[in-house]
Amino acid sequence: MKKRAFLLLIPLLVFSCQGNSNKISNYFNESERDTLLANMITYIYVKPPYANSTTKFQAQFRKYYVQSIPKFSLENYYITPDSTHYFFLIRPVGNTLKYRRGVVGKFRLKQGSLMPTDFEEVVNTPHLEEALVKERGTFLFKELIKTGNLDKYLGMKHYIEWPDSTLVYDKKINEWVGRHSTVESQQSTEVKK
Repeated sequence: MKKRAFLLLIPLLVFSCQGNSNKISNYFNESERDTLLANMITYIYVKPPYANSTTKFQAQFRKYYVQSIPKFSLENYYITPDSTHYFFLIRPVGNTLKYRRGVVGKFRLKQGSLMPTDFEEVVNTPHLEEALVKERGTFLFKELIKTGNLDKYLGMKHYIEWPDSTLVYDKKINEWVGRHSTVESQQSTEVKK
């Protein structure tokens, strides 16, 4: 009887272990997680007063991002053998508590630090209730790891709000910008060359 009960528990244990395989706690201790999350928030969140795209990384604004940590939830995290860090986090939306937004993206870490480089928000979900954000964001996160991109899902507007026909992510300034802005930016860069 005991052996039979144990055999029934094995699939449950395997399933529960797989469910936790994409947790940041598998890679970093609590202090490191907070530092890394604050660094990620610097890329993702609304800039503090008097900061711009260039100055938002300065030490004078650090307190703003650290104080924002409780508003964010790092749901899934995975590091590939080539040191690409994939993430899915949930962020606040304006001043509402009812809706949240999911961010699925990737980056690398600067050598010997917890500061992301080559940071990219691959997709943002629409404003959704948290349970839906978790479900849809987790799906997108797993697909990004499996396939390397989410192009085939871009038409699913109930899963992905950005990028769309008007907004794309500009990796040079780490912000969502109008499609025309990146074209102008590329053209001005080409002219300078």
